[in-house]
Amino acid sequence: MNRIHFLPLLLLLAVACSSGKSDEHRETDGAHGSHGEAQPHGHHSDTEGHHGGANEYMHQASLEELIERFESPERDAYQKPEQVLEYLGDLTGKRVMDIGAGSGYFSVRLAAAGAQVIAADVDDDFQAYLKNRIEEQGIENISLRKLPYDSPALQEGEVDMVLMVNTYHHIQNRSAYFAQVKQSTADDGELVVIDFFKSDTPVGPPKEHKVSMDQVIDELKQAGYTSFAVEVNLLPYQFIIRAQ
Repeated sequence: MNRIHFLPLLLLLAVACSSGKSDEHRETDGAHGSHGEAQPHGHHSDTEGHHGGANEYMHQASLEELIERFESPERDAYQKPEQVLEYLGDLTGKRVMDIGAGSGYFSVRLAAAGAQVIAADVDDDFQAYLKNRIEEQGIENISLRKLPYDSPALQEGEVDMVLMVNTYHHIQNRSAYFAQVKQSTADDGELVVIDFFKSDTPVGPPKEHKVSMDQVIDELKQAGYTSFAVEVNLLPYQFIIRAQ
């Protein structure tokens, strides 16, 4: 497993700047609880009114349109889910909460890799869709959990890993939120954040809605995390931060 450790931070930022791609075309990506997936137009979740500009950018498409987009070959091309899972290592038997499960893009893959998955989301419609998907595919190692906007809703030490893809930038009061995440993770567990470089990219939210790597690390340090591994070369438009 190749890791770039958080020392020094300025070096990481320089690498990230060189890795971010510039393009004025943007897809609708990014909603608290949906792998960066926008909530259906007209849908009202528990998060409404709490997330400012980033979530106001959402609510632009129907549930069906969003699911088609999130499960598309085009997303596979830049999200590289199999490479991400390989990077995460052996997940057999690990208890993993997928915060922002959305349509289940990563949840079903985590389950196929042998993890015991909690697919968590703030959105009722995505949870209903994923429930049907789990039942239709006969997946037994995924459970669903509806989240409030301000809490991971986990018990102390309940999971070994928390995965958050394209969702970090939609959470407010992040240091407090991730302090809860840290308490909910086993002593040898970790938080994995995958999100977009703070630059113009062909996919993802506008630059002003993104959070830079240095800010993510600073906020996670405030939440109590002390060890970081950063990967900026695996994905074309996203960084990966593993925090313990």
